[in-house]
Amino acid sequence: MPGYTPKSSDVLERFLRYVQVDSQSDPHNEDETPSTACQRNLARLLASELAELGCEDVALTEHAYVTASLPASAGAEGLPALGLIAHVDTAPDAPASGVRPHIVRYEGGELVHGERDGKRVVTTPEELPALLRHVGEDLVCTDGTTLLGADDKAGVAEIVALLARLAATPELPHPCIKVAFVPDEEIGHGAALLDLDAFGATWAYTVDGEELGEFNWECFSASQATVTAHGVEVHPGSAKGVMVNAITLLREFDELLPAAERPEHTEGYEGFFHPIEISGGSGEATLTYIVRDFDAERFAAREQLLRDCAAFLNQRYGDGTVTVEVREQYRNMVERLRGMDFLRDNALDAMAACGMEPRVVPVRGGTDGAQLTLRGLPCPNLPTGGYNFHGVREFIPVRSMELMVDALEQLVGRFAVPQE
Repeated sequence: MPGYTPKSSDVLERFLRYVQVDSQSDPHNEDETPSTACQRNLARLLASELAELGCEDVALTEHAYVTASLPASAGAEGLPALGLIAHVDTAPDAPASGVRPHIVRYEGGELVHGERDGKRVVTTPEELPALLRHVGEDLVCTDGTTLLGADDKAGVAEIVALLARLAATPELPHPCIKVAFVPDEEIGHGAALLDLDAFGATWAYTVDGEELGEFNWECFSASQATVTAHGVEVHPGSAKGVMVNAITLLREFDELLPAAERPEHTEGYEGFFHPIEISGGSGEATLTYIVRDFDAERFAAREQLLRDCAAFLNQRYGDGTVTVEVREQYRNMVERLRGMDFLRDNALDAMAACGMEPRVVPVRGGTDGAQLTLRGLPCPNLPTGGYNFHGVREFIPVRSMELMVDALEQLVGRFAVPQE
């Protein structure tokens, strides 16, 4: 992003502190919120810092939700409040305890993050062509043994750095800003317990995306399907014509689904079926899928195909041999954002003002914003500037975080006037 020099902020210092506070969520304890006690540590730290910045109504709930308000600038007091939201937990996909961030000056070629089990951990431009856009920049990496936590502690740091700037420079225009930092986004809980009436925002943005310039107001519609096969067990020595192996049934079920419609073969607006977990034995076995699509009709057709596959096998092996339970997780937020083009246009204009190349990109996943939008708080998603989320090769350019603080300043300024 040549030609634009970001303002100074304390975003790097905040980010380096936040990533060293363990806050990984636990999918095996999703019935409790937060799913891990360590998330409370970061929540307490953030609540304290927001109070020090002069935010009002700072609250820390028993479920590790942090909320606060920054009063509007002069002349914008009567305008609707704008929310900024990020999540405090980090993904359970890779080790996340004892994060040791360090800064690498990237000069091209391989980016060496660190070392793991005696082997270098690297990212190459062939794997990530966007890496070459950051030649000559400082990149925050881990030592290669843990993820970094830029997802979403970069978003947290960028929001808090913005609030620090606005508090120190009260003449910068902005409406009342409502902030929420929430737990357990990475395991699907996210902002489920955020009291929207008490929060008080009319519309909001999550800051939870990746590459600079990417704006998300479309995401997958998502469901989880549990397929259970009930076999007939007999001694294998006398099984001919009698045994029905539940494991084999699940294999047959999976083979009935379109082979090309898997995550490893899809991109853009293409949906998929993704088997994520299998358990059981020859008598009874269970296979869990996540099902994703952007289009509502195609999404419904995918869920129906699962039921049709079960019906086909039940016709062959007997009623009740295969059962399918489908649980909806979230919907494509664009279904509720149509007609609110100012949310998109303000975000794109704000990023362009900071030298970014703004573009609308569909999220091949979900965000807290999808859940919140369906609950009545319009909430598209902004980038953080990070790369390689959910793994030990995660990194984020320092300049990208600084630019996002500037973009947030530009964004909130655009809400300091009435929206049409």
